[in-house]
Amino acid sequence: MLKFTINGKAYDQDVPEDMPLLWALRDTFGLVGTKFGCGIAQCGACTVHVDGTPVRACITPVGAVEGEAVTTIEGIGQTKEGKALQAAWLEVDVMQCGYCQAGQIMTAAALLKETPKPTDADIDVAMDGNLCRCATYTRIRAAIKKAAGVALADTREA
Repeated sequence: MLKFTINGKAYDQDVPEDMPLLWALRDTFGLVGTKFGCGIAQCGACTVHVDGTPVRACITPVGAVEGEAVTTIEGIGQTKEGKALQAAWLEVDVMQCGYCQAGQIMTAAALLKETPKPTDADIDVAMDGNLCRCATYTRIRAAIKKAAGVALADTREA
């Protein structure tokens, strides 16, 4: 039995320790917002937070999160950053196909928690490795800035 918390709720679950966290979230807990993309931690679609740090759930064994707090896209709206990002995502109309968006929002939420007023360079560094096949990168940047209260034209480096 593994013990961990998902989106604020404690669980004791009998799952193989080597099962990828992604499949535990989707198949065992029914939290299907986290997506499978590449399976090798290169695309970011499966990004979740483990104790506030973004991790790629496709390569993280569920045993590695025992005793930890996992936050998924279903729970990120409970945070100040997540709530602001989800609202900005809709207002800016970021999504096209939407497949990568959960991972994008999870990574952006970690950025805003660490850097509340990010520059373009901060956004580029944080979001590097989160791929969007629809290429909505300019709208992703605009939504991150909107959520942070940073003017879109403000590209000054800190």
